[in-house]
Amino acid sequence: MLHLRISSPTALTDAVMRLLRDDSAVSGLALVRGASVIPIGDLVFADVAREAANEVIDGLSDLGVQREGTIHIEPVHSWISRRAFDAERKAPGSSADAVVWSEVVQRAYDGSELNWIYLSFMTLATMLASIAIVVDSEILVIGAMVLGPEFIAIAALGLALVRRRFGLLRSAARTLLFGFAVAIVVATGATLLGRWLGWITRADVVGSRPDTGFIYSPDKWSFIIALIAAAAGVLSLTSAKVGGLSGVFISVTTVPAAGNVALGIAFGAGEEIWGSALQLLLNISGMAVAGWLTLAFQQAVWSRVAIRRSRLPERASEH
Repeated sequence: MLHLRISSPTALTDAVMRLLRDDSAVSGLALVRGASVIPIGDLVFADVAREAANEVIDGLSDLGVQREGTIHIEPVHSWISRRAFDAERKAPGSSADAVVWSEVVQRAYDGSELNWIYLSFMTLATMLASIAIVVDSEILVIGAMVLGPEFIAIAALGLALVRRRFGLLRSAARTLLFGFAVAIVVATGATLLGRWLGWITRADVVGSRPDTGFIYSPDKWSFIIALIAAAAGVLSLTSAKVGGLSGVFISVTTVPAAGNVALGIAFGAGEEIWGSALQLLLNISGMAVAGWLTLAFQQAVWSRVAIRRSRLPERASEH
């Protein structure tokens, strides 16, 4: 169940109320006339079955509510209502499976914005990965993977293609490129400092590393793991039951590969640089492709669900 709070310009309120009142997915509806100051107008509150939220939100957008007003969407974690139960039962599909595109797109924009926090986490994660490689510690590699913020930006690439949000595509690509570049440059500088101090030697970088050697040795499994992990991650991002993202973070070696690139640059170790760069490219490519395919499949499925719902004989006989 989702709760909508709509700041509606006065001229649109009657149309908004008609749209919501006539939809069987709306189980609760309230109107407070004159309560909205910006824009000057009214406040409308509606409870909507998650499975049918996309059609309701699209209908409000077609009316132009978002141009002058606001459509605020928030999940309802607990509710007690027979009408809400009936609304969810009548809406085709499962609420846990439902993809609310407005919610997913907003999360993608937020997660792929290039800002100080993103660059800080990316840089810290890459530096931690470099240390993990030097001391050959799998635990530290896992920590660096969890700390890395890049997954949502990678998933945003596929989402942008599926939803045709090319501004999001440019933003996510810029964030990934600039984020990894800054992180590698800073980690390289830190490595050079460690080399000068004698804390890091060439043997630490090119020597035998039984626990972290996989970082610069890409193979077919690197790509397959990236595909599976990204599909699971996208499902976690789009589902009402979010979970599994931590598993995604510790399955794909994007940040560790960047950390090893930094070490290779600092010591002029070409094999480390190219092997890790290929690992990084394989992981990002696999995750982007898997995200795109998963989202495209979900969009196709929920488009058919929307068509099925529109053909239901009953629309709002109980409202």
